[in-house]
Amino acid sequence: MNLGLIFAASAGAAILLVGCETVPPGAERGPNGTIAYDVLIEASPPGARIEANGAMLGSTPLHLKIFGNKDGTFHDFGSPYYVIRALPVATNQFVQTRLFRTGHHVRLEDYIPRQIYFDMTQNTPQYVVPPGYPYPAYGPPVYYYPPYYYPPYYYGPAFGFYFGPGYHRRW
Repeated sequence: MNLGLIFAASAGAAILLVGCETVPPGAERGPNGTIAYDVLIEASPPGARIEANGAMLGSTPLHLKIFGNKDGTFHDFGSPYYVIRALPVATNQFVQTRLFRTGHHVRLEDYIPRQIYFDMTQNTPQYVVPPGYPYPAYGPPVYYYPPYYYPPYYYGPAFGFYFGPGYHRRW
């Protein structure tokens, strides 16, 4: 066969297989290749104030626009969690908090819900910083480990023997 014909066919096949990245029809585009998702937020007594990542949004019921990945998960804009809080409007009610993971530092990410409901009469557990944070993926820095008190490693000439798979001895 002709080498030029083979090259042209393989280039055409590569172009067809790569395709293009598309956004669903009617979706609003956001920063960093994200798309907008509409989330309905409701509370048991209407009128609870809602804040998302520290920004006050308004009173329930309300629609919140969240920019997420195209697969429906939260996008990592630099924070490990997306926090939505509902603040009480009367006595005997409690602050309600929902934490969603964003996939920060190659961790798990949560799907964006279609609706969030807060029952202001339920006492929620207090959220604490998860173990391993702020060093979730790689562990603490080297200076947190105990110091090295062993004799220095010998870098001189050496010879070794091979005793089968997985067992190496060096002298």
